[in-house]
Amino acid sequence: MAGDVRIRVAEPGTITGGTVAGGDAAAVRDIYAHFCESTPVTFEERAPTEAQLADRIASTLETYPWLVCERDGEVVGYAYASRLRKRRAYQWVVELSVYAAADARRSGVGRGLYESMFAILERQGVRDAYAVTTVPNPETVRFHERLGFERLGEFPAIGYSHDDWRDVAWWRRPIGPKTADPDPIAPFPEVRESPDWESLVATGEPSLEF
Repeated sequence: MAGDVRIRVAEPGTITGGTVAGGDAAAVRDIYAHFCESTPVTFEERAPTEAQLADRIASTLETYPWLVCERDGEVVGYAYASRLRKRRAYQWVVELSVYAAADARRSGVGRGLYESMFAILERQGVRDAYAVTTVPNPETVRFHERLGFERLGEFPAIGYSHDDWRDVAWWRRPIGPKTADPDPIAPFPEVRESPDWESLVATGEPSLEF
């Protein structure tokens, strides 16, 4: 890897009266806004504000990881996990999302972030990770297949975004074994206190190709 490249936990910053001081929300918004405003890959067509993203990061970190990939002090990609459904029975599965900056694509950012994410989620006790993608999108399809996701099915013309009806595919990747009477998942802050945390969050760094 060239330069200073690492994967770390996102920082939400401090929100005061709708203004955000510090943290990664502004960098995350810079990456995400393009996907909202110029592509149909996310059905969120208007980019959230910096304060809204700071709040999302903070609330996610209460239970799940939100990771960023940083190159020479600049955030060039991020990934996060969220609960798939609210009912208790779904607590052992998550939905994943990952985005990379335009100048960081095809450099292992998505793979690296997901490999770190898988390691952390396994430590939490998560059993399966799901992803939802608009299709057709050959690059995204190849990405998920290479990372061990199985394509479960497709919902045709399920959403109208960017002037057309869009198909959506669902994907699943096993994270941990499914045993009888599983313990509740460990909250992310608890896993972050593990003695081997630094190596755990860095799991995906060898995949970065800067």
